Amino acid sequence: MPSPVPLPTPPLTTAESRLALAEQLLACDAARPCAEAVVEWLAHHAGAGACACLVREEHGEQLRCLASRGLSEAQCAALALVPEGDGHPLVEVLALAAPRYFPGPRPPLPVLGTGGWFAVPLGRPGVPPVGLLLLSTSGAALPKEVAWVAARVGPVLARLVPAESREVAGRGLLRRIIDAVADPVLLTDQAGRPRIANTRAEALLVAGPDASEGRRRAVELNQHVFARALASASSADGPARSTGFRRREVPLVDPAEGMDLLFELLSTQVVEPDGQVAVVSVLRNVTDLGRATQALGESYRRLRATEREARSERHRLDRVLDSVADPIILSDPSGGTVMMNDPAEKLFALPLDGSQAARSRVHSNDATFSSFLANLMDGGGSLRWRGQLSLVDPATGATLPMEAVASKVLGDNGELTGIVTLFHDRTEALEKARLLERVKDVSSQLEARVQVATAELAEQNEKLRRQAIQLEQASAAKSQFLANMSHEFRTPLNAILGYTNMLLQGVSGELTPSQKRNLTRIDSNGRHLLEVINEILDITRIEAGRMPLHLSDFAIPELLQEVMAELDPIIARSKLAVSTELGARLPAVHSDRQKVKQVVLNLLSNALKFTHEGSVTVRAEYVPATSTLTIAVTDTGIGIDPAHQEKIFEDFQQVDSSPTRAYGGTGLGLSICRRLATMLGGRVTLQSAPGQGSTFTLHFPRRARRA
Repeated sequence: MPSPVPLPTPPLTTAESRLALAEQLLACDAARPCAEAVVEWLAHHAGAGACACLVREEHGEQLRCLASRGLSEAQCAALALVPEGDGHPLVEVLALAAPRYFPGPRPPLPVLGTGGWFAVPLGRPGVPPVGLLLLSTSGAALPKEVAWVAARVGPVLARLVPAESREVAGRGLLRRIIDAVADPVLLTDQAGRPRIANTRAEALLVAGPDASEGRRRAVELNQHVFARALASASSADGPARSTGFRRREVPLVDPAEGMDLLFELLSTQVVEPDGQVAVVSVLRNVTDLGRATQALGESYRRLRATEREARSERHRLDRVLDSVADPIILSDPSGGTVMMNDPAEKLFALPLDGSQAARSRVHSNDATFSSFLANLMDGGGSLRWRGQLSLVDPATGATLPMEAVASKVLGDNGELTGIVTLFHDRTEALEKARLLERVKDVSSQLEARVQVATAELAEQNEKLRRQAIQLEQASAAKSQFLANMSHEFRTPLNAILGYTNMLLQGVSGELTPSQKRNLTRIDSNGRHLLEVINEILDITRIEAGRMPLHLSDFAIPELLQEVMAELDPIIARSKLAVSTELGARLPAVHSDRQKVKQVVLNLLSNALKFTHEGSVTVRAEYVPATSTLTIAVTDTGIGIDPAHQEKIFEDFQQVDSSPTRAYGGTGLGLSICRRLATMLGGRVTLQSAPGQGSTFTLHFPRRARRA
């Protein structure tokens, strides 16, 4: 049975054809399809025997032919080519931004029969045209269909053409950025064949047609090794893993120098717009790192061998020393004990299971020996020091008169490397001498004890003097360190808060609820940290005397109104009844307005923080008898025990300083308030009891004086 013959499609009316073209233009996302649709429509509905759609490049006056009908490629190329100089007809139309009819032949307009050409600029009203419609016509009047098409396609091309130009420029900029990267970067297919490679990647994996045979072979070897490394990394991670960087070491050859190089390959899979899977790879040169690792390993092995030899020598020396009956001690240049033999350990080593008395005797022997070494160190250039020591037997408490001979051990360059001390028991010799000269021996012992005591006292005095100097230096260094670090912390923290705020405002695009919640937490904690840094900076500036007074005249009611306005969000969240009370006839104040405001802000913030229910009242009064003003902040909060009321005004102190305390903070707020009040010539007082609330009062003179 023959198939039915299709019925011819009835021609569209003018309104229907216009509607079809308008819908087609709205659906276009590129300039070329839009121009092709317009050219075809003009050929069918406007009777244009030949027509073309040209656009102007973003930079310069060069034209580009997007679509044409009835014109050859050579004619289109001639229309797009704009020579240097004036007089080009299409450039004149773009400059005037008005349609123009050309009745006769005028290069580069092609000659088609006896008719002329109409050039109609395209673009938005009030903006330089982005292109033009060129169509052959037999009359000098602009057809209505052409005017209608130009009015519809102009805004569309004005939107699409600059976007495409920026996209092309963006690709060129991206290429320049990739070429500026110091490491080889390339985009390949899954088999390792390069699609895009920066200059450094091309030097390793690409050989030009004029490359030497040696370079070509080196490049082929590198490509083979690189492809195998990509395939190995993909198989090791499994087919399910398509995101994330994979790392692998790849040995390559320098095609120019022929040297062996070691690279760390970082690769990840990406999906291109056409749906094909590609691989982005970055090669990091770790050749020097590998050589350094090998050298470090070799040095470590030599060190271990040297340690074994030194340990063997140490054991041999220990056996020699233990065979000597007299105590021997080896000390370092600072007087610390390096080693001792068994007889010396009985006198100077703490017994593991000994009594407290035995331990005290050992400490006494250590002190005596330290004093002896101090005498040797103070002996100038003398290499040997001989002295008499009175030690104590830790086990029995018996006195052991000893003769100590200490010798300095010098290195190859004459520097002091250690001290060897040999002790000899003088008990028998002293017993013989005591029988003959008992009185003289007693006198010598007393003199020796006085010398030891004097040396110990001098040593303690010297230690105390040094400690005092060190404390002063440490305090000054602490203040300088805190001041410097507070500035150093605040600079990057301000940048963090700025970028976080930009992200929250959607500068980089719409955020998900989870991202917005996390960024809000970063912003909140960053601002809290900035407050802590500012408090530390205020403390250091006050301690260093670098916080000046800026005196001015101001009114207390306006100041309290500003304080309440700044804390309004916190007051709203607290659900507390917060009020202000102003005394009668509050005069104007001549003081540092910012410091008064800072103190009141801190006191009110603390009241809101430590009050869970009830009210907070800010009361300002003037005392004419003393010419002072008082600003009191009263709350119905948790209160403070009288035993802790002075502690909270100290630096970094709170009533509860444990890690699990219920209230955060640095413990600097009230300390800063007291210091600022002192600078103003006033003070801060406290009245409180546990469970009955607190009243913090700022007292300051009506007229402050400069320090």
